[in-house]
Amino acid sequence: MPRARTRPTPVRLGWVLATLGLLALACAASVAFGVRAVSVSDIAAGLSGSTDTIAQAAVSKRVPRTVLAILVGAALGLSGAVMQGVTRNPLADPGILGVTTGSSLAVVCGIAFFGLSSPVGYIWVAIAGAALAATFVYLVGSLGRGGATPLKLALAGAATSAALSSLISAVLLPRIDVMDSFRFWQIGGVGGAETDKTLQVLPFLALGVLLSLASARGLNSLALGDDVAAGLGAHVGRTRLLAATGAVVLAGAATAVAGPIGFVGLAVPHVCRLLVGVDHRWQLPFSALVGAVLLVAADVVGRLVARPEEVDVGIVTALLGAPFFLWIVRRQKVRAL
Repeated sequence: MPRARTRPTPVRLGWVLATLGLLALACAASVAFGVRAVSVSDIAAGLSGSTDTIAQAAVSKRVPRTVLAILVGAALGLSGAVMQGVTRNPLADPGILGVTTGSSLAVVCGIAFFGLSSPVGYIWVAIAGAALAATFVYLVGSLGRGGATPLKLALAGAATSAALSSLISAVLLPRIDVMDSFRFWQIGGVGGAETDKTLQVLPFLALGVLLSLASARGLNSLALGDDVAAGLGAHVGRTRLLAATGAVVLAGAATAVAGPIGFVGLAVPHVCRLLVGVDHRWQLPFSALVGAVLLVAADVVGRLVARPEEVDVGIVTALLGAPFFLWIVRRQKVRAL
């Protein structure tokens, strides 16, 4: 196991404050920039209820989009940190382990075969699909000698993601109406944010956050190994179940509302461990904060690089995350947490 990396509390607090500042800047940029830039005075007027067209556009379109990006980024960052802690696998994240693909398949099947149309229904179905996919990947990765090793889990997740993606295509191809409605959703983005849908997903995200943060101390024990954790009085099975449930709820709810967005849950925990150390009591909330910054910033980049069109945030995170994934795989020292 790698040597523990600790950070003094003032250093951790400094990084938290700096990240909060970055989040504020990213949110300001998200509201100000797009197909048409708006000034600070326009934004202030819109927030104060002005009837000006530009100001109203800034508030009615960009503010809900920014809020959704914050929530989805925080959910994916926190979910990835928890999954890496539960599996002790540095390659774990909702996308690589097949969780987001399971959510996508469940939602697409619900729409195509059962006429699913309720936003809350999307969330429940997405969470169920995420749970089934996560359970399947863990069971397959646990087969054979050595149990659920990081390599076996990554391979099982990659194979499961590929299989589920093929099933999604098989369901969609004969159904043009469903494909037209959800082909952009499959890419992953926050462009269609609506306040009502965001409010509906909030309780699920809040539940996932509570379960994840409640497992922080137990994840610290699991990092020492199951036998040591049990010897220290930790309930290994209960901790894994609690943490995994929180991670699955977060990933499923985020996928239901924004589509499958990859690599946020992979990259964010690694950055957070470098900045605040391996203590999950700091790492988990910081991962949520950094995830929010990353997704808001990626959404702004997607709006600016292809004006007057947009690049969905799922594409931007994939372009940023793929090299990061390759760097992690090539690191000799990062074979387990």
